[in-house]
Amino acid sequence: PIFFISAQTEHGYVGTSSCGMCHKTEKQGSQLSIWQGSKHSQAYTVLQTEKADQIAKEKGFSTKAVETPECLKSHASGYNVDAKLIGEKFKVEEGVQCETCHGPGADYKSKKVMENREEAVKNGLKVYDKIEDFCIGCHNAESPTYVEFKFEESWAKIKHSVPKE
Repeated sequence: PIFFISAQTEHGYVGTSSCGMCHKTEKQGSQLSIWQGSKHSQAYTVLQTEKADQIAKEKGFSTKAVETPECLKSHASGYNVDAKLIGEKFKVEEGVQCETCHGPGADYKSKKVMENREEAVKNGLKVYDKIEDFCIGCHNAESPTYVEFKFEESWAKIKHSVPKE
């Protein structure tokens, strides 16, 4: 008999500490510290406030904001993922983190895979032709606290490209 192994479509989450092992030095682009200093790193924490609970209640939800999927979808990663895809270092409490934007990293985290962009993408790394289109998935009028999203201004605060040699 012939057996076919289907391509893996679900990748596991490894967490910011795993990503940060390589993406922390100035030479690499200081991505970890840029994220740590951003509002993205605090996105989950915001949901734990009385103000967030009040907003959730006003929107008709009976659960606390931090337990409401409609809130979590823009404030956290991994909250709705099968537990078998969550690595031991991954913490939903880290909010909007590396893998929120770049895709679950379990299959592209190795240096060997990351050095080959095509291979990294094949293993789950998300890349964008126009990053703004991805950002507005969360930064849009659906949010009850939405203010006009100015991409260029916002991107300047979190930009974290790898420096050119």
